[in-house]
Amino acid sequence: MKRFWEEARTAPGEGGFSILLDGRPVRLPGGAALRVQAAPLAEAVAAEWQAAGGAKGGEMRPEDVPLTRLVGTAEERIGTAPEGTVAAIARYGETELLCYRTDISRLAARQAAAWDPWLTWSARTLDAPLRVTTGIMPVPQPPEALAALHRAVARHSVLGLAALGVAVPALGSLVLGLAVVGLHLDPAEAHRLAALEEAFQEEFWGVDPDKQARRDAAAADVALAARLVRLAG
Repeated sequence: MKRFWEEARTAPGEGGFSILLDGRPVRLPGGAALRVQAAPLAEAVAAEWQAAGGAKGGEMRPEDVPLTRLVGTAEERIGTAPEGTVAAIARYGETELLCYRTDISRLAARQAAAWDPWLTWSARTLDAPLRVTTGIMPVPQPPEALAALHRAVARHSVLGLAALGVAVPALGSLVLGLAVVGLHLDPAEAHRLAALEEAFQEEFWGVDPDKQARRDAAAADVALAARLVRLAG
């Protein structure tokens, strides 16, 4: 859409900060004014709108305001019924990426070295010990561990759930997603861990541009999720 505003700024008020475009509030698709609780996050959202489109009359894209989109998702979709989002995210634990190993010895060694510490973290910190298997056949995880992972997801705020909803699918790993959103793991390192097998294959076959583009998009999603949580405080 065309940028119609000169200035984007924050305005404190009841229920948090509004984001004003030339004095008019940014609104959610449902019509309610966007409200942001944390001042650093509100300033970052306003900065997105200030930069979007470059100047008045410029072309603004939804991709220009990724934090706004996540905050809006948290408020309008997740906040009204978080249980469904919690359940959808927690289901990733049933097919946790870190539990599926190759039978190629060199890659298996890398997976063990890189992934075992985070499975240990899951067992010790989240009380969710998970089973490891070789190959792609599903391995059933202990019900107690899956319940613990569900609780770990449910403890997050609606903004935390919005961040998990981006990070976990991008990584294909609930454990790594929880570590990133809990600020225990750098998002770039989490993405490197999740892309371990693809990086190994590229050592032999070279870089596939399409796969690289998908990895870059996933890395950006994980970084955005971590940024949202840091700004929200």
